[in-house]
Amino acid sequence: MKEFNEFISDVEVASPGRINLIGEHIDYNGGHVLPASIDKKIVFKFRKRNDHKISIKSGAYESIYVTDLMHLENKSVSWRSYLTGVLYYFKEICPENLSGFDCIFVSEIPIGSGVSSSAALECGFAKGLKELFNLKISDEEITLICQKAEHNFVGTKCGIMDQYAVINGKANHFLLLDCQTIKSSLIPANLDGYQLILLNTNVSHNLSTSEYNKRTQECKSALEKINIAYPEYKFLCDVPAEVIKNYKNQLLVNEYKRALYVSEENERTTKAAKYLMEGEISELGKLLYSSHQGLRDLYKVSCKELDFLVDFTLGLRQVVGARMMGGGFGGCTINLVHENFVQEFLGKIKIAYSQKFNINLATHLVHIHNGVEILK
Repeated sequence: MKEFNEFISDVEVASPGRINLIGEHIDYNGGHVLPASIDKKIVFKFRKRNDHKISIKSGAYESIYVTDLMHLENKSVSWRSYLTGVLYYFKEICPENLSGFDCIFVSEIPIGSGVSSSAALECGFAKGLKELFNLKISDEEITLICQKAEHNFVGTKCGIMDQYAVINGKANHFLLLDCQTIKSSLIPANLDGYQLILLNTNVSHNLSTSEYNKRTQECKSALEKINIAYPEYKFLCDVPAEVIKNYKNQLLVNEYKRALYVSEENERTTKAAKYLMEGEISELGKLLYSSHQGLRDLYKVSCKELDFLVDFTLGLRQVVGARMMGGGFGGCTINLVHENFVQEFLGKIKIAYSQKFNINLATHLVHIHNGVEILK
């Protein structure tokens, strides 16, 4: 931290993590999601050099990435891969405007918890480069570049939600994002006395990337089969649940389950936005529980630790909703807990989780914040 504080910078950027209230695994299926950027962030500092050398120091990972702008390499997948991908596509778009630089960053985003530290890393880095070199690149282009970097340099075939939310977040609002048009509307975060709490299982079952890509393929295959008779459906989220149910015997078992979940979750998301607008928090909470059931039983991306945390809340009237959040197989649950019950809730669930799994439960009270901001 001393090195970070003493670093003399030309540009400083704060890049937040994000939550997704509901609409999990829907962005790459062309549906609606309901994310928001949060008050946990990565802070970057940049300064120019007089050569093509690049030096990036990570406080979070306690390591240095040194490369040459003229000879970018991606030897193995790590945090460096996200940055290499961004550099590669920036260099492709505006090669004459980039030169060497030094960068240092520190993070308060819990890694592997489902709040998209990867998108915060990509987007904050990209916005910093744009500012440092005065690049004529729009926020929309940055969003797509960062997604492309994750696809091709990390190997995760993610949708657009994470990058979009990190770039476009607005304090005290959710974004109802249509992932087909990549357009969003602001939904006020009227939580009526309830606090958003993330419970981090502190487990990772090392399935997230491979199984994530497997789910995208299963969804693609289901849509291709349905398209034989219904070519008008361009995305799986467009297919009504009634149509999918008619294909139960024509789709593979997993294809059917994934498709049914996608259709139902997309509908839940649009309902959730409506309930938020109307202040119907109890109805919103019911949708969160239904979402978790679908993720557990149909999409099969939950795990015993996540299920335990969600099940623990079911008998607590001061908790109106809970579900797993993120890619799955570990990470966080997101919970809507009455503000007068927060400390009691955290005390009880920490003890129960430790007794069950002999693992310390990490907890995070989050508040909805702005997207990437230029600090200097």
